[in-house]
Amino acid sequence: MADQDTLGYEQARDELVDVVRRLEAGGSTLEESLALWERGEELAKVCRHWLEGARRRLDAALAEEEPATPAENAPAAEA
Repeated sequence: MADQDTLGYEQARDELVDVVRRLEAGGSTLEESLALWERGEELAKVCRHWLEGARRRLDAALAEEEPATPAENAPAAEA
């Protein structure tokens, strides 16, 4: 999808909010409403794409911070 490559998360989210507002306001023809709904679905996919990428980056960063094994960081037992 071209929008995933061109729209940033904030842009897609803001446009999606506008689409939802327009749909909720009513007054559109059936064709206009369907076009808005389809655009909203596309924008939701773009947002989901960005959020999934952010989640992967966070998971990777957190994995780098985790110790290799808990035993390495445990205090030595005294005999």
